Amino acid sequence: MINLNTNDSNTSLLQQLQEKQKSIFEKLASGKKVNSAADDAAGLQIIDRLTSQVSGYRQSVTNAYDGISLSQVAESGLSGISNDVNRIRELSIQAGNGLLTDADRKALQKEVSQLQDNISQTIDQTEFAGKKLLGGEGDIDFQIGANAGQKISVGTKDIAGGLSDILNVDLSTAKGAEDALKAADSAVEYVGGVRADLGATQNQFESAARNLAQTEVNVAAAQSRIQDTDYAQATSDKAANDILSQASIAVQAQSNQQKGQVLALLG
Repeated sequence: MINLNTNDSNTSLLQQLQEKQKSIFEKLASGKKVNSAADDAAGLQIIDRLTSQVSGYRQSVTNAYDGISLSQVAESGLSGISNDVNRIRELSIQAGNGLLTDADRKALQKEVSQLQDNISQTIDQTEFAGKKLLGGEGDIDFQIGANAGQKISVGTKDIAGGLSDILNVDLSTAKGAEDALKAADSAVEYVGGVRADLGATQNQFESAARNLAQTEVNVAAAQSRIQDTDYAQATSDKAANDILSQASIAVQAQSNQQKGQVLALLG
């Protein structure tokens, strides 16, 4: 019995080659070798996880630099307070001069009062993005990492409470001058300790930012190796597929020609 049907296997091969050609074109156009789950289901899941991690690391770096900026603002405010405290200490020593009269000490107290007002104003006005940094005890948390629980906290202090003695000194008397000097010494130590804590936190943020930036690069590279098209390989695949397609079309044409010849003979 003569079979006049089209060569089904050759047609199926041509369809497969056309589908492969479409896939190759998509990879070349998009720059990605995995464009859907059909290309590589497991690979796509890995790519999605890595993409999420890269985004998380990138945002974490931004968060870290925000934490650095906040720490710098708080430390700057404390630097100004430290200068005022040191000036009060200097005036306290001056007020301890036995040659001064109470009137002289009252004149010194006027400057001390101005410095005290300046310290209070600095405490009230030192803030970052609407958050007061020197006005109360607490923590300001920053997400530093792509996963939950990876945080760095900036501790805030009740600076007014810690400097209550220096904010109430009075140099009008010799006894007041002596008390003021003791209060100033304590204030210098207190402010220095808070500044040291902020410096340590700032260094922690800077170290975290460097590590996160490098981790982001490494994860992005891993993502690229799985996701991005190897253009040399894709171009080679395209050339090979073109040859196979041309050969399949030639075979199909020859098959159709033979079919026509058989029909002619039967006719």
